[in-house]
Amino acid sequence: MLKIIECPRDAMQGIHKFIPTTLKSRYINQLLKVGFDTIDFGSFVSPKAIPQMRDSAEVLKSLDLNGSTRLLAIVANRRGALDASSFEEITYLGYPFSISETFQMRNTNATIEESLQRVDEIQQICLQSGKKLVAYLSMGFGNPYGDPWNVDIVQKWVDILAHKEIRILALSDTIGVSTPESIKYLFGNLIPPYPDVEFGAHLHTTPNSWRSKVEAAYESGCRRFDSTIKGYGGCPMAKDELTGNMATENLLSYLDDHSIPHNIDRTEFNHATKIALQVFS
Repeated sequence: MLKIIECPRDAMQGIHKFIPTTLKSRYINQLLKVGFDTIDFGSFVSPKAIPQMRDSAEVLKSLDLNGSTRLLAIVANRRGALDASSFEEITYLGYPFSISETFQMRNTNATIEESLQRVDEIQQICLQSGKKLVAYLSMGFGNPYGDPWNVDIVQKWVDILAHKEIRILALSDTIGVSTPESIKYLFGNLIPPYPDVEFGAHLHTTPNSWRSKVEAAYESGCRRFDSTIKGYGGCPMAKDELTGNMATENLLSYLDDHSIPHNIDRTEFNHATKIALQVFS
């Protein structure tokens, strides 16, 4: 079954005006009714770095988790992993591991080598607490800094992370530079050698490029997709201001057009969309 990971955290974190905790909780509680496999609901990082997410623990306490949808929280270091792992309600800890040295420093204030040490620490915490680590390969399709990038580099880091028994790896098109050709080439070459690794696609798209990207990933064997309602969020470094997160409604449109089964309740999804308009107004 295809997995859809709804990412309200990714959509919210770049908004400067603080979104009230009650509104965040109301929105995520509605998302929990939709049928997503996982919700990337918050992060346990320094409130100075991402002030919008400073209430993630408070939001968590107000969620109704009676369904099958699981929760993912982003962490950036050992301390954040320890904080997040203390909550039984959280299943996944996500760590942004960039294959661009420049972006890794900007995003987590660590070199790639230091980041690799953090991966080891977080993976150990996950194993001890019964959580699962999701490693995001940030800048997985290229970067704007001139840092080296090619398929061999991506393959190298997939090899290293898979060897550490990390079983969920998401390729992140951080600045929206992926093409159907690069998506097919990466997933087509990475998925077959690792039958025990779940590969995900965190794609950033424009209103005109989303369908070909989804199609390229799906036809290449990807069955895990990150998205946000209305495509809110994205990376401010993208050259095209129309580039944002994959819109969930677009992803669902592709799945429905191709009769690909999913667990999304359209009525509950429509309710969530209405609340999203309030959250991101």
